[in-house]
Amino acid sequence: MRILRTIAEVRAAVGDARAEGRTVGLVPTMGAFHEGHLSLMREARMHHGLVVVSLFVNPTQFGPNEDLSTYPRDETRDAALAESVGVDILFAPDPSEIYPDGFATTIHVAGITEVLDGASRGAHHFDGVATVVTKLFGIVRPDCAYFGQKDAQQVLVVRRVVRDLDLGVRIVACPIVREPDGLAMSSRNVYLDAEARAQATALSRALDAAEIAHAAGDSILPAALAVLAEAGIDPEYLELRDAETLAPVERVDHDALLLVAARVGAARLIDNHLLRRSPA
Repeated sequence: MRILRTIAEVRAAVGDARAEGRTVGLVPTMGAFHEGHLSLMREARMHHGLVVVSLFVNPTQFGPNEDLSTYPRDETRDAALAESVGVDILFAPDPSEIYPDGFATTIHVAGITEVLDGASRGAHHFDGVATVVTKLFGIVRPDCAYFGQKDAQQVLVVRRVVRDLDLGVRIVACPIVREPDGLAMSSRNVYLDAEARAQATALSRALDAAEIAHAAGDSILPAALAVLAEAGIDPEYLELRDAETLAPVERVDHDALLLVAARVGAARLIDNHLLRRSPA
């Protein structure tokens, strides 16, 4: 595996692979790898002759009171894990490589960025995501890019960018990877002490309870809220949204996402379940 720092190096390596007839898969990340990240890399490895993983803690998607300075970083560990699953290139640029002096362009997606995490974290968050992903697609020119379904709203934002700007990249959303007790894997889980770690399992248990209620024809949100309340968690949001448009829904007449965000201990955690259309 090669660790590359510059756009020119990545473009040269991708160009060589293209000349050999290989397809290119990209896994955009902010590092602090866990099994969720590695599952994306393995999926890309199955389908592409060249696998590129970007490791870049993107400053533009963090707000002034968020955890940019403390976000977990361990490039040596991450590089070893990426190499162990067959990644070809780890692109680990300096922020000045991605945002050089004079950088003045922002990609903004209207509508779906204004709810859920967009409302909680601010408009800058998805502007930062959309801008850096567009940059990475321009640098790597992948055939496919792989994202985790845990960040369901982010996946929809990236798909909209690709569609609206005709970027020609296929977006693959891979299933959420969970700990044995149901907690969705996240780089921010390292912020949890033992008490908060146990409390955090209520997020997935709340979503499970909602899914059971949905299958039984009962009210969905109250079932989830009851589990969160019992665990002492007051969610930032717990909402049922259309799985494609993120429009609010009251009934699952089409596939819907039940999404939750909450602060647990020192961590802000998100999770979601896809609920299929209600039976007739």
